[in-house]
Amino acid sequence: MIAYKSNELVSSSDFAKKFGSYLSQIKEHTVDKLAILKNNKVEAVLVSHDDYELMCSALKQVQEREFLSSLEKGMNDVSKGKTHKIETLWDALDD
Repeated sequence: MIAYKSNELVSSSDFAKKFGSYLSQIKEHTVDKLAILKNNKVEAVLVSHDDYELMCSALKQVQEREFLSSLEKGMNDVSKGKTHKIETLWDALDD
């Protein structure tokens, strides 16, 4: 779970009233992130464009590694004969 400093928590109504000020804080890196609260629950998090781009890139790398790992596992299953022809599956489903 992500921890927030007290200066990184803002109510949605206060955020709406002082949007420009909060945007400046993010842009100038006065804060790393702003958690926007509604009914005392985090509903959204505002981060800088650069941080967002880094997070997207990191997520893409993780997803690519997971895909390649899954593909490698599947290829290993094929080479070890741990697979069945699709017709076998269809026959089993018909029963």
